[in-house]
Amino acid sequence: MLSNTNVRRAATVVLSGGLLLTASPLAAPAQAAPKPKPSVSAKGAYLLDQKTGKALFAKGENTRREMASTTKIATAITVLDIKGVDLNRKVTVKQEYRDYVTREEGSTADLKTGDRVTVRQLLYGMMLRSGCDAAYALADTFGKGSTTSARTKSFIGMMNKKASSLKLKNTKFDSFDGISPGGKNYTTASDLAKLSRHAFNNKHLREVVKAEVHRSTAPTKNGGTRKYTWYNTNKLLGSYKGAVGMKTGTGSKAGPCLVFAATRGSKTYVGVVLNGKDRYKDAAKMLDYGFGSKSAKTMKLRTLPSGVYQD
Repeated sequence: MLSNTNVRRAATVVLSGGLLLTASPLAAPAQAAPKPKPSVSAKGAYLLDQKTGKALFAKGENTRREMASTTKIATAITVLDIKGVDLNRKVTVKQEYRDYVTREEGSTADLKTGDRVTVRQLLYGMMLRSGCDAAYALADTFGKGSTTSARTKSFIGMMNKKASSLKLKNTKFDSFDGISPGGKNYTTASDLAKLSRHAFNNKHLREVVKAEVHRSTAPTKNGGTRKYTWYNTNKLLGSYKGAVGMKTGTGSKAGPCLVFAATRGSKTYVGVVLNGKDRYKDAAKMLDYGFGSKSAKTMKLRTLPSGVYQD
């Protein structure tokens, strides 16, 4: 065994200029401790880098779950990916759209029968106000067939083709709005994040989902003008620095859901919360993990006006 004196001598190197360089033979290169991953309430969660698609955080990411109104992201991008789609195309609101939301007790953009609204307005009404009537109108407008039933069925088929083209093996739609008649409207946190990443590449969708409120007018069947105002149900907007979308959803089986996106500097992250009791805090924690910040601790949620629907 070496004495303490010998160990000290072994750790000392005499340089030619008479300088001494001392180094411990036991020292190891310093390494930064890995960032602790956040604890989230969600049963399924996923965060990815918008640019690269690289996953940063995952929890129960491959378990199939219902997704409630986050389904409408697929509805929106199915429309927006149609080559040459005219966002200024006029669509006449049918009574059956209103009857549908009444029957299903779905969320509504409160579209009025006979009003002529644009496809762009329908996208705002669907994505901000979570209007199932707006989703119905889009499916009826862009699906193929001679009846409303045939057209909506056709459109749901288009949604499933979109999922297949994106190689989403654990995603299936039987609904254009998240109200699932057959219980076969499901996804996983990782699949939904990948779908949302694709959707967020579309500039028109980005423009829609970042709006906290949208106001517009539409001609009525009697030749008048109606004002529409839709507040975004996504409370992360205006609450978390850099939040830029995307969509809320809530269902009895799905629980509270949220697809979210945020940009700071050159980084944009897209994430998913499925069945999260504290979905906004979950989202903020996950984004903090990506950005290396601590915003979740002091975040105060934006308050929606009294009486405004909250999804």
